[in-house]
Amino acid sequence: MALIVQKYGGKSVATPELLKEVAARIIKTKRAGNQVVVVVSAMGNTTDNLIEKAMQVNPEPEVRELDMLLACGEQEAVALLAMAISAQGEPAVGFTGPQAGIHTDGKFGKAKITRIYPNRVQSALEQGKIPVIAGFQGIAGESDIATLGRGGSDLTAVAIAASIKADVCEKYTDEEGVYTANPKLVKDARKLEVISYDEMIELSSLGAKVLQARSVLFAKKHNVPIRVRSSMSDDPGTLITKEVKGMEQAVVSYVIPSKNEAKVTIVGVPDKPGIAALVFGKLAEKEISVDMIIQNVSEAGKTDITYTVAKSDYKEAIKVSESLKKEIGAREVKGDDKIGKISVVGVGMRSAPGIAATMFSALAEKGINIEMISTSEIRISCVIDEKHLDTAVKVLHEKFELGKRQPGA
Repeated sequence: MALIVQKYGGKSVATPELLKEVAARIIKTKRAGNQVVVVVSAMGNTTDNLIEKAMQVNPEPEVRELDMLLACGEQEAVALLAMAISAQGEPAVGFTGPQAGIHTDGKFGKAKITRIYPNRVQSALEQGKIPVIAGFQGIAGESDIATLGRGGSDLTAVAIAASIKADVCEKYTDEEGVYTANPKLVKDARKLEVISYDEMIELSSLGAKVLQARSVLFAKKHNVPIRVRSSMSDDPGTLITKEVKGMEQAVVSYVIPSKNEAKVTIVGVPDKPGIAALVFGKLAEKEISVDMIIQNVSEAGKTDITYTVAKSDYKEAIKVSESLKKEIGAREVKGDDKIGKISVVGVGMRSAPGIAATMFSALAEKGINIEMISTSEIRISCVIDEKHLDTAVKVLHEKFELGKRQPGA
C-alpha cells in the first residue's frame, strides 16, 4: 500500500462534470489499496475572475484583503470535490490550508511555508477518509490567511507530501507528462519518462508551466518524488526525481522558448567601480528581477551595460535607467521588448563538450542572430529576435535528435 498525494489543477476541476471524473479517479486509486491525500486548485478561471472583481472595486487593493478573497477559490473546489467523492461512496473531508496545518510567514501574496502540522490530515487517513486540501494558502501569524503566489498549489502538494512522508506526489494536468518540447509546436516531441529535479527547476524558471519552481526546489530538498500525469488518461507520465546515472546519457533533454523577455541597454557608461552596483541596486529597490547582464569592453573609459528583464517589468526598468542616466553620466538608454529567449536543458551537458557550438551553428544555419548568451551547468540560453522563436525550437529539437529515444531513456 502506497501513500499518495494527488494534486489537481484548475482545468482538471473546471466544471461539476470534471469534478466527478476526478473524484472517480481518486476513489479508483484508494480502492487499489492506497491511501490518498488530495490537493486542489480553484476551478477553471476562478482566481482570475476574483482578481477582476477586486480591481473593479479597488484598483489597488490591500494585499491582505486580496489574499482573503483569492483563498475562497480553492475552498470552493475543496468543498465540491469532497462532496463528489462522498457521493461516489468514499468518505472524504475537506480542509482549508490553515485547517491542514500549513503555516506561513506574513508576506501576503507570496508567502513562504514555515512549517506544517499535519495532525488532522493524518487523523483523517487513519479513519479511512480521503483528505481534500485547499492549495495555494496557509495561515500567517495567529489567524490571517496568506497565499503562496501563482502556482502555489503545487507547493502545497509537495509540502504536504513531505510532511506526511508520502511515497509520491502526483501532479495532474492536461498533458501526459513533460515533453522534450511543446508538443503543440513540435510534432515529434517525445514524452520523457524521467527527469531530474535540477532539470525541472531550470525548465520552471525558464517559463515551463508544468510545475512551480518553488515546488520543485522543495521536492529536491525533501526528496519527494513527483510524477506529472494527465487527468484524462492512465499514462504513468513523467517522474521527477533525484539525478541518476542513466540520465547523463541524454545530453540535452528539453528545448524551451520564452517570449516574456525585454532588453535594456545603458549606453556610454563611465567604466569605473560602483556604477553597476548603483544601476542594479536601484532596479532591486523596485523589485525588478534581472536575468542576463552583459558589459562591453571599455573604450575611451566608456562602456555599455545591457540587461534583460520580464516584459512586465520593461517600462519600469526603462524609467529607472533613464532616471540614472544623468547621475552616472551615461549617454542614452535604449530598449527592445521584441526579443525572446531560447534554451536547451539537460544534465548530460555537464560532461559533454560542444553543446554550445552545436546550438550556435544550428541557429546560424537558419540565419538566426544571437544577441546575448547565458549558461548554467545544465542550461544554455540565447536571446534572439522574438519572431524566430518557433523556428529555433524546431531546429534545435531536430539538431539534438530529441524526437528519438535516447540511450538508457
